[in-house]
Amino acid sequence: MTLPSTMRAVEISEPGGPEVLRPTERPVPVPRAGEVLIRLAYAGVNRPDALQRAGSYAPPPQASDLPGLEGAGEVVALGEGVSGLRVGDRVCALLPGGGYAEYVATPAAHALPVPDGLGLKEAACLPETFFTVWSNVFMRGGLKAGERFLVHGGSSGIGTTAIQLASVFGARVFATAGNPTKCAACRNLGAERAINYASEDFVEILRAEGGADLILDMVGGDYLPRNVRALADDGRLVQIAFLQGPKVALNFAQVMMRRLTITGSTLRPQSDLAKARIADELRGRVWPLLASGRIAPVMDSEFDLTQAALAHARMEQSAHVGKIVLKIA
Repeated sequence: MTLPSTMRAVEISEPGGPEVLRPTERPVPVPRAGEVLIRLAYAGVNRPDALQRAGSYAPPPQASDLPGLEGAGEVVALGEGVSGLRVGDRVCALLPGGGYAEYVATPAAHALPVPDGLGLKEAACLPETFFTVWSNVFMRGGLKAGERFLVHGGSSGIGTTAIQLASVFGARVFATAGNPTKCAACRNLGAERAINYASEDFVEILRAEGGADLILDMVGGDYLPRNVRALADDGRLVQIAFLQGPKVALNFAQVMMRRLTITGSTLRPQSDLAKARIADELRGRVWPLLASGRIAPVMDSEFDLTQAALAHARMEQSAHVGKIVLKIA
């Protein structure tokens, strides 16, 4: 396949707000050993993209400086040693960066087939959120059927994914959201109880139910001590972001006396092998659920690649329910 030498992309011109995202032209990447080159049709928009844009989330060594951690499209070239994928395959992939562009290279082990019944737009919404939720809720958090699970930000891309997965695997799901419309969306996805954090106290509600066995939180700040109070004895808190900051006073005597576990992770800095293991579990345990229609990505809005700044503004206003995507081709 003959490929162009340059491509359209959106770069971060300097640290700052959405306005610093700027259309540019870049060389088409060359896949290294073990990588595939994908011609992207859509890219997902995620909070880490905004953190990188603001200058607080640097890409790992050797990764592209362009934002974009997930996308879907067609494999157009294979690096040395790649097996199991062919030129022409339709895939969605977790990316080390570079998704705001027409072409991107990523480890072949981080690419998954587009599930039956889904288009490329829907598939572009899967990798970042499903890798994050599966690894933190099930692999790290150990959620089991019948347990009480609380996810904050239930109407976000992470939240809508977590609600569906926890529900389909038999957990009792509780979710927080900021208004009645978002709470209704959480209930429609399988949440037993949607908690409007503007008018209700999730600590009181969870304590009345016996406490949460597992909490997935991306808020941080003063939610940390409140999460500890909301946990059941022997409960687990998994932290994946800090929208309100990472520093807060916490009484660790409660953690000790009630045998609580506090853990967390970020996806991007993990090794290629760790991400490949997550991909293998998703392929075997979650992709069949997508193909059968038992779960599905929740779509919010679509913007052209050149409108990446508008997509970031919508995400940071927290007006969205589900995933925002950039249309590239």
